[in-house]
Amino acid sequence: MELEPRFNLAPGQDAGVAIWDQGIRLRVMRWGLVPSWLKDSKGGFKAINARAETLAQKPMFKGLLGSKRCLVLADGFYEWRNTSSGKQPIRYVLKDRAPFAFAGLWDRWRDAEGHELNTFTIVTTRANELIEPVHDRMPVMLNPEHEQAWLDTNLKDPEELRGLLGPLPAELMEGYQVSPACNSPAHEGPECIEPAPQESELFS
Repeated sequence: MELEPRFNLAPGQDAGVAIWDQGIRLRVMRWGLVPSWLKDSKGGFKAINARAETLAQKPMFKGLLGSKRCLVLADGFYEWRNTSSGKQPIRYVLKDRAPFAFAGLWDRWRDAEGHELNTFTIVTTRANELIEPVHDRMPVMLNPEHEQAWLDTNLKDPEELRGLLGPLPAELMEGYQVSPACNSPAHEGPECIEPAPQESELFS
């Protein structure tokens, strides 16, 4: 499967997700979890994030934690810093610019005719020292050695799984300001990830 590059993914849009299905399989799923038990896929709450600390307690997530974990593929993400001139987007990446995987959960919803909709949510945790000045939460960026364990459906112990979901060490990451164009999902091109013209500060 070949995926188109995405520079400004927004909730409700499709993304590449890896799941375990007799081997690691790449699937395209929609961001915003629609639980399988929901009567109408267009109604109800579509969870774009799930807190790592409460996955085993929340009814929407605890069943998925045992069997429907996924890797959401990415090479960066945005957070917004409040400034005197408005919200300034910052893109956070690994220092070596390598791709990585967010921890996610997924589900499959079916309508009365059997049509399927596969959706996912991204797991979040407390922010590391790099992100904390901007936001108190961050997506779980899995250590590469934890990716296989997160997909392994034989691993079901909630506490053991919780141990995979801490914040990535700040020293592995950096952030830089990007254009406010990425504040709108209508802007989808590579200009969204370019450093802002007035950029003078690298966050690391």
